[in-house]
Amino acid sequence: MKDKLIIFDTTLRDGEQSPGASMTRDEKVRIAKALERMKVDVIEAGFPAASVGDFEAVQAVANAVKDRTVCGLARALDKDIDRAGEALKGANSSRIHTFIATSPIHMQMKLKMEPDQVIEYAVRAVKRARQYTDNIEFSPEDAGRSEEDFLCRILEAVIDAGASTLNIPDTVGYSVPHQFGGMIANLINRIPNSDKAVFSVHCHNDLGLAVANSLSAVMNGARQVECTINGLGERAGNASLEEVVMAVRTRQDVFPCATELDTTEILTCSKLVSSITGFPVQPNKAIVGANAFAHESGIHQDGVLKNPETYEIMKAEDVGWSANRMVLGKHSGRNAFKSRMTELGYEFNSEEELNDTFFQFKQLADKKHEIFDEDLQALISEVSFGAEDEHIKLIALKVCSETGETPLATVTLRVNDEEMTGSSEGSGAVDASLKAIESLVKSDATLGLYSVNSLTNGTDAQGDVTVRLEKAGRIVNGQGADTDIVIASAKAYINALSKLQMPEQRKHPQKGNV
Repeated sequence: MKDKLIIFDTTLRDGEQSPGASMTRDEKVRIAKALERMKVDVIEAGFPAASVGDFEAVQAVANAVKDRTVCGLARALDKDIDRAGEALKGANSSRIHTFIATSPIHMQMKLKMEPDQVIEYAVRAVKRARQYTDNIEFSPEDAGRSEEDFLCRILEAVIDAGASTLNIPDTVGYSVPHQFGGMIANLINRIPNSDKAVFSVHCHNDLGLAVANSLSAVMNGARQVECTINGLGERAGNASLEEVVMAVRTRQDVFPCATELDTTEILTCSKLVSSITGFPVQPNKAIVGANAFAHESGIHQDGVLKNPETYEIMKAEDVGWSANRMVLGKHSGRNAFKSRMTELGYEFNSEEELNDTFFQFKQLADKKHEIFDEDLQALISEVSFGAEDEHIKLIALKVCSETGETPLATVTLRVNDEEMTGSSEGSGAVDASLKAIESLVKSDATLGLYSVNSLTNGTDAQGDVTVRLEKAGRIVNGQGADTDIVIASAKAYINALSKLQMPEQRKHPQKGNV
């Protein structure tokens, strides 16, 4: 039998460190449940010591996930370890992932520690973490720029202290495949007790080499890859889970290991993460992009019609593209609607919630003939940020726009139970609408991103709008979808404004940069 390749997903932790990608506790739980259905081995739920909100999110994921391992990140500090252990109490299977920097520049400039002190902190952290679980992972931060002799010393010491997984991160995305793979092989060969731990890798994509570096490490003995859905992550992102998994699955003639993932869940999970974070998937993205299995060239089309294997190295169905695809419409019943929502990873908490969501579905079905999965994902996003969270609600919007005239928008909002109306001109219909909203709310927030994507094909397709607002260093994402792009824009802006008015749940744990 081939070795098992452990897939460690850090979408909820490192992926969330992307500016604007913050997720609420409930959104984290939804993604975690989708990862559980996909049979991801380890789900890194967050950094419990970063904030109360992060602690509660990790705790919620630990309680919700039943048959996967839930992991919490912690610096090599007693308070971080204890916080992670407390957050993970409810997990059936838990792991604590602790780390400390090991490169000369990090030890000197950031930690201001001597190498022996760093080893002492690492060993103490691993031993303390073992009070909470036997499943301990250790990462030497910035390993790609660390001295190999020192890496051997500290990794040997933490294995003796009880670490069962050693994660080698390319924190700044500096490595290239042959060099990074060679380093993994050297560490395994040089560390006397390396056989007592699983070697893992965590690669960043600054040079576009995260997946290549990860796969090179696998070929050289690594048996865990840390990755994220859609390659989400700070800066240029992390190794893409779907690309790593499908590369290993497709090239079993090359790789000496295999994963146990249900790959048919990949596309659903990709769309869920994209919907929640507001980060669209580029059309030519491998595996999950809209064009990943599309053939425009006549030669390609002819070949695929004769035999799909002429130009397709894997089946679209294997990653979820056409499996169980159900198109709903205004004649669809509650049972079909509920069934499809369940397949997309959304469970209703009550009959009332089901009825409310089904009513919104029917309203959408009156506007467009066919409702696709992408429409339902957008609907889920609106519903999950429920009425109890809406400090601001759109009541009415009227826009006058004609050639040669300045657009004028009039909007009516309910702000904290008070109804108010305001108007504003703008350079376009959307600009006028957002300015009219701002004239009432007076948030003084800075608009950092305005993005529009079509959810499906056709002139009746919903426009999916993402708005990113920043105020006093806090960044929030707002989303809105509608067949009318102006209304979708207003919804997205209001969604972001409502989040700004909520108490801040977390801060980005930038110190947790592995």
